[in-house]
Amino acid sequence: MTKKHTIRIVGGEYRRTPIPVIEGTGLRPTPDRVRETLYNWLQHLWGGNFTDKHVLDLFAGSGALGFEAASRGAAHVQMAENNHEAVLALRALRTKLGASSVRIHEGDALAAVSHLNASPFDLVLLDPPFGQGWLDKLWTPLVRVLNPTHGLIYIESETPVRPPASFEIIRKGKAGNVHFHLIQFAALQKIDNNLPIPK
Repeated sequence: MTKKHTIRIVGGEYRRTPIPVIEGTGLRPTPDRVRETLYNWLQHLWGGNFTDKHVLDLFAGSGALGFEAASRGAAHVQMAENNHEAVLALRALRTKLGASSVRIHEGDALAAVSHLNASPFDLVLLDPPFGQGWLDKLWTPLVRVLNPTHGLIYIESETPVRPPASFEIIRKGKAGNVHFHLIQFAALQKIDNNLPIPK
């Protein structure tokens, strides 16, 4: 297995654990600073409680985003990845950590969503390969698996995301050439943006 470099889990029980990053088309691990920002947002919005949260990571890649959730005590983390070498690395890391809350599916993201039951996820993580139109394919299927009362979608993209009218962006940022967003159903009660949000 060809390893490009390693990154590290930034918080929780598995903090500082190295994650191998393999070479592969479209594989682009989320930088430490961006992951830290995302999980600071979630820490704030969820009152620090991850233990009842169900997380879906549809383009797991190195697993950095999903293992961060598991590290913070998420009840269930479902990963999907179609690169076989990446899947082997994910399974090896899960075994090393003893991360029993993590499940790993080898296959296409769209197929994975279509085969999931309707048990809602509290957070869906989307870091798809750029330039392949994945978001347009996923908005509709995600409605079926996202918790309708408080579900969140995290998206990384090469350009600012413009979600359908049924969704709204509640947090966003930019690091280098990557835009990242936290999105919820537009019908949900709006979060008070005057509250102090960790950077």
